[in-house]
Amino acid sequence: MTMTVKLFSIALLAFVHNTVIADELIPMQENKYNWVMPAGNYNNQRYSELSQINKDNVIDMTSTWSFSTGILRGHEGNTLVIDGTLYLHTPFPNEVFALDLNVDGAIKWSYKPKQNHDETVPVMCCDIVNRGLAYADGKLFLNQADTTLVALEINTGKEIWKHQRDDPKRGATSTGAPHVFKDKVLVGISGGEFGVRGYIKAYSLDGQEQWQFYNTGPDDEMGFDPKTTTSMMDPVGKDSSLKTWSGDQWQLGGGTTWGWFSYDPDTNLFYYGSGNPSTWNPMLRPGDNKWSSSLFARDLDSGKAKWVYQMTPHDEWGFDGVNEIPLVDQKINDKLRKTAVHFDANGFAYTFDRINGELLLADKFDPNINWSRGVNLKTGRHDRVVKYSTEKEDQTTGICPANIGAKNQGPSAYSPRTGFFYVPINRVCMDYETSMVRYKEGQPYVGATVDLYPAPGGTHLGNLIAWDPRIGKIVWSHPERYAVWSGALATASDLVFYGTLEGYIKAIDAQSGRELWRFKTPSGIVGNVNTYKHLGKQYISVLSGIGGWAGVAMTIPSLEEEPDGWGHKGAYLSLSNWTRLGGVLSVFGLPN
Repeated sequence: MTMTVKLFSIALLAFVHNTVIADELIPMQENKYNWVMPAGNYNNQRYSELSQINKDNVIDMTSTWSFSTGILRGHEGNTLVIDGTLYLHTPFPNEVFALDLNVDGAIKWSYKPKQNHDETVPVMCCDIVNRGLAYADGKLFLNQADTTLVALEINTGKEIWKHQRDDPKRGATSTGAPHVFKDKVLVGISGGEFGVRGYIKAYSLDGQEQWQFYNTGPDDEMGFDPKTTTSMMDPVGKDSSLKTWSGDQWQLGGGTTWGWFSYDPDTNLFYYGSGNPSTWNPMLRPGDNKWSSSLFARDLDSGKAKWVYQMTPHDEWGFDGVNEIPLVDQKINDKLRKTAVHFDANGFAYTFDRINGELLLADKFDPNINWSRGVNLKTGRHDRVVKYSTEKEDQTTGICPANIGAKNQGPSAYSPRTGFFYVPINRVCMDYETSMVRYKEGQPYVGATVDLYPAPGGTHLGNLIAWDPRIGKIVWSHPERYAVWSGALATASDLVFYGTLEGYIKAIDAQSGRELWRFKTPSGIVGNVNTYKHLGKQYISVLSGIGGWAGVAMTIPSLEEEPDGWGHKGAYLSLSNWTRLGGVLSVFGLPN
């Protein structure tokens, strides 16, 4: 069966080379033996039909092989697996390895890009992470830290083309994975804490620039039509962004795009979120600051926006809106809807009709969230709690969640078998104090100091929860000592896998939340778990390597005070009691 699938994939590649690429990626992602894109499939569900590893035998799962990347920093994202080869990325300097699964993971080829360390690394906000690779048309796509998108020949690792779209000298960098949908490669930009204005850009598979649109500013630069682009089912009107900023602050407005994208081939719409507005001092940017902290649905071919929704108007807390947007067909109020679901950093889980943008549900997925009492489903706006506003000269205390978000970029998983989402969350609150800041190109543009600590109700900083999006309720919650930064995986055997900052990879019963298995990897896990099948055997893989925002206390020794690292050093000081820096791919399977 494996050989048949492989021959089919090779034949398919030859057939589609110069034809419609959608015919390639759709059947390839349906091959459950492979993992061909960052989330496994267009819909971003992170669900696998594989079931050889199940609730009865997972206790017997052991480490089968591992691979050291040689880089001791945060390893986010996950591998790709295509027809017997595993493709692996690293943090800066963003090396790529092709490992032969037929020869115990031997290196087939490697690629190390040339980047200017002194221009790039100092302006990377929250560690030097990279969230992974993309594939199409016989090419691997790497989104380098210095904003260069490069296409590599999949069998040799040779450069086919590359293009640098921005300049790290002004604080613009790249940490997000590229996403290939149909015949387009999509990339975003990082650097909101340096006043970078967020955008999304599309390339053809042969490297031609197709379109680029911003998330703030004039209508034409955002790809907005005042009459046909909608928000909350109504036209956005003329200058929907410009009217919500003071002067030209929108040019430094943040709203960057370093998260996960999804795509619906039936409607040709793709979905993504924008980051927090810049600066973090809300008094310097009055207004709603549209369209930062927002969710977009755009046409893939033209890039034009069909609908948009702002999760946190006038974000006062540094919440991001970049988290994943899984696409799920499900019943809401006894009616089958094509939905888009989003667990935002602000602590609310949103369910939309993904075709027209209707807001169907908006509920707190962490009971500790206190900055808002709830969302009005007719207006889409929050009922804010004035006590937790940061628009004041002195410190605001007890805000939940912290700027880290009730959930950060580690993606959730969805199981069509249970109907639940499995969500890594952070139980972290903060004290927030604003300060004056002036923009200077290439320098931090923050204007706030934060202190982080556990939310009320325990000393643990994280949970993995099962969430029922049909009713907006937590089904079960599995507590963790630290914030859960890893991306989850759900399988057809009703297992959920994820990693912890101490370095454990765990298997959980998807229905009950009971822990069934764990293994301590060489370093803390901020990567995403995925799975594949090779020569008749299912494997689970994860990258370990403590880092990311939650790991800055360990990755940047020069940080000395607890508020350093935008508040994260103090909250995670004790991590050094559990793990050390590393960079290892760990692969697990059942005994032979």
